[in-house]
Amino acid sequence: MKSTKKNISFVLLLMLVVVLFILSLMFGSVSIPLDAVLSTLNDDSEIKKSWTFIIQEVRFPKAITAIVAGGGLALSGLLMQTLFRNPLAGPYVLGISNGASLGVAILVLSGGSLFGFQADGSWSMILMAIIGSGAVLAMVLAVSSRVQDNLSLLIIGIMIGSITGAVVSVLQFYSRPEDIQAYLVWTFGSLSGVNWEQLNFLVPAVLVGIFIAFGSQKKLNTLLLGNQYAQGLGVSVKRTRIKIILATCLMAGGVTAFAGPIAFLGLAVPHIARAVFQSSNHKVLIPAVLLIGAALLLICDLVAQLPGNQNTLPLNAVTAMIGAPVVIWVVIKSKMN
Repeated sequence: MKSTKKNISFVLLLMLVVVLFILSLMFGSVSIPLDAVLSTLNDDSEIKKSWTFIIQEVRFPKAITAIVAGGGLALSGLLMQTLFRNPLAGPYVLGISNGASLGVAILVLSGGSLFGFQADGSWSMILMAIIGSGAVLAMVLAVSSRVQDNLSLLIIGIMIGSITGAVVSVLQFYSRPEDIQAYLVWTFGSLSGVNWEQLNFLVPAVLVGIFIAFGSQKKLNTLLLGNQYAQGLGVSVKRTRIKIILATCLMAGGVTAFAGPIAFLGLAVPHIARAVFQSSNHKVLIPAVLLIGAALLLICDLVAQLPGNQNTLPLNAVTAMIGAPVVIWVVIKSKMN
């Protein structure tokens, strides 16, 4: 009976993602009828060229980015909460987002160019974000091979994030106002800047992280019972931890590099999945957070676009409005138990 309910829930979630995907193609600063959207996807030459361009070159890659980024961040959050056995752990607790932010800050706040990179080129900012997050990943992996305690690793990750944040603050203090504004725009987070060419890099990075997570389902379940219990079952905690960190960095670092830092999604979605499916089994939770994360980011993007309006809200502001109440609920619930 429970299995049937879970299957129905998965089907409903999948249908919700499909509906939201279609809505994201229809609504924005220009509203496009459903029949026109379907005709455009079928390469109907009678549809307005402007509508065809908007759907195929702007909204379609943006909707795919929302699915990939939402699922990747949500799964990263689940992995971090499992690794640290902390309900308030998120995908950025290891400083990955801060590392990406530092890379972009060095480029943008240095006056617009660095080592031949130009801040006005999206690929330059993406490359610097990857370098920054990759540097933090290298430090975290080096530390994780020597530190056996997950709590110590968590504290070290937070400190690394604090150091990179401090460096960014110093750079901002000595930067021009226009450079600071350009950097702040990046920190708002956005899906609209990702094109088809960039998706060719983002999608494989997230898929590799998802593949690692699916291959580690049983080990993730044992980690919930404690490191000693997992070792007693023959699980290599050290190797599993490195895999989880690598998967998280690929997903969270890749999304941050291409779409900017998107807050609260990875923290909130795992709790929503547990509440919906009433399970802590990663065989259920992994596909659940992927679907819920994709649906939630599609909803946030629709809200941010303000259908029928030329204005666009910062994506981070919308995700915070949804994610922050979930965090408050988790804290209150933990105190009541």
